[in-house]
Amino acid sequence: MAGKAKIATNERRRKLVSKYAERRQELKAIVIDANRSIDERMEAQAKLQALPRNSCRVRIRNRCVVTGRPRGYYRKFGLSRISLRELGLQGQVPGLVKSSW
Repeated sequence: MAGKAKIATNERRRKLVSKYAERRQELKAIVIDANRSIDERMEAQAKLQALPRNSCRVRIRNRCVVTGRPRGYYRKFGLSRISLRELGLQGQVPGLVKSSW
């Protein structure tokens, strides 16, 4: 199981991302817009850089819902490979069928 601090840090990042998502999107639109003056774009870039680092979406780490494990994560189920196998064999994951050939 992942450390509780790592899981808590990831949850704080998720909250920050949702809090600053709209502001970050507005500033990015200004920076990308070629019709704006260079000063306006530079000011928007400075404001964007002043936002908290953890408010950026790419800093969120996908983790297993059950164990918090960051590696071997299946997006479709939200589980790590180990948890997916355990729960799948118990019949707890809907739509998951063990393959045999």
